[in-house]
Amino acid sequence: MELREVVRRRRMVRRFTDEPVDPAVVDRALQHATRAPSAGFTQGWGFLVLDTPTDVRRYWEACVDPAGLASPGRWLAGMMTAPVLVVPCSSRAAYLDRYAEPDKGWTDRDPDRWAMPYWHLDTAMASLLVLLTAVDEGLGGCFFGIPRDRYAAVRAAFAVPDDHEPIGVVALGHPDPTATATAATGSPSRRARRPLDEVVHRGAWGG
Repeated sequence: MELREVVRRRRMVRRFTDEPVDPAVVDRALQHATRAPSAGFTQGWGFLVLDTPTDVRRYWEACVDPAGLASPGRWLAGMMTAPVLVVPCSSRAAYLDRYAEPDKGWTDRDPDRWAMPYWHLDTAMASLLVLLTAVDEGLGGCFFGIPRDRYAAVRAAFAVPDDHEPIGVVALGHPDPTATATAATGSPSRRARRPLDEVVHRGAWGG
């Protein structure tokens, strides 16, 4: 599929069929993720892959309270159908270590030197490559966040090390055909895509 078509077709899929995902496709998505740019070629990311019904269920048990699991709303009921969850994690320590090396020279490892947390930004770009690969492979994907009050429970459930921070979750699977009708009532149906002349500023802001 041409890149422009992959980008055009990319959307968040929130309900999946029970058809399994080929592990080779998941591996390709992860290989593509590692081609994302990273400051200093630090590659300070890790990917927790949950691709068995047991592990996926463990995620939802850690992320949602028992009452919510027993009676999920439409969004949660749809997302729980995803057969594969990928949890991208960023490592600030990896970037502080990398930029303390001789070719960078910030030996104090001070995080305040960073205008932006590139450990999160780079991992987010890697996550987008997973989503684009899903489209190219005929799959659907959705990136969503981990609730703040369940963050520690998710980390503990899967032994995520202290030096890695989950930035969200990518759900992967075969789109449920009924999801198209559901998507038609979602945010894109109520909010227009902003045109280029509103978001692009040439030469200076407002130019």
